Amino acid sequence: MEVTVQEAKTQLSRLLRRVEAGEEVVIRRGREPVARLVRIPAHEGKRAIWGDLEGSLEPDFDEVPSDFRGYA
Repeated sequence: MEVTVQEAKTQLSRLLRRVEAGEEVVIRRGREPVARLVRIPAHEGKRAIWGDLEGSLEPDFDEVPSDFRGYA
């Protein structure tokens, strides 16, 4: 669907409902397309918390790089 800037300004709520339903909206200034409204994927914007990382971080202390000198 394509709309003008003026239409986008006056019908933003309606356009957002259409985007939430999976539709893409292109906003034109005159005949020139200048922007696209698309739904953001649900996982984007979520920040990982430490509980989400539990079990995925396993240090391996058995392997030491061959050039490691350590502290004397």
